[in-house]
Amino acid sequence: MSVTVRPLTGAEVGAALEDLAALRIAVFAAYPYLYDGDAAYEAAYLAEYAAAADAVLVAAFDGARIVGAATAAPMIHQKAEFREPFVARLAALGLDVDRLFYFGESVLLPDYRGQGIGHAFFDHREAQARACGTNAACFAAVIRPEDHPARPLGYAPHDAFWTRRGYAPVPGAGHRTGVEGARRGGGELQADAVLVADVVMDAGPPPTPPASGRGEAGKASPACGR
Repeated sequence: MSVTVRPLTGAEVGAALEDLAALRIAVFAAYPYLYDGDAAYEAAYLAEYAAAADAVLVAAFDGARIVGAATAAPMIHQKAEFREPFVARLAALGLDVDRLFYFGESVLLPDYRGQGIGHAFFDHREAQARACGTNAACFAAVIRPEDHPARPLGYAPHDAFWTRRGYAPVPGAGHRTGVEGARRGGGELQADAVLVADVVMDAGPPPTPPASGRGEAGKASPACGR
């Protein structure tokens, strides 16, 4: 059965919260995230995120089953404590943080990876960013030391994928964080647990994703409400 990738709208969002929460818990339990998920927190987080003005929540469906999801929303609508590190670091580079679009998580079950679905997630989110008049998008990535004891044999980070999409690390923008990671995961993180690197892209036309037998982009993301 082919996979369809499309934004969730209206009542679909509320109906999918439980499945989306379970998906986040399953994916974030693995390396490099290593978060202990909490279903109630995850559902509340997703509901709050989806309710943000001009946010988009994209889901990948295998039939009726949700096997992946990605989120994005204007940076200006993020909580002040979340925006502050971006303001401090990216404004120094001449970027208007209030015109940035922030990409949240992009999670996909292992059996569905490598089929173009990740590209479809970015296509939908970048389309929403352009519809809202933003000129750049950014996201945060978890970085672990190469000698981390939980690092699986043969693990490869997503740097090459992000580079092909036109993203690059912002020099000096990385910062350690334990508060957000612990809150998101519902558990306490070790002191060296998470390093977040902020990434910015030019929100021009997205690259064409590779051909895939299963990844299928759905309808265009909803237009910005501004």
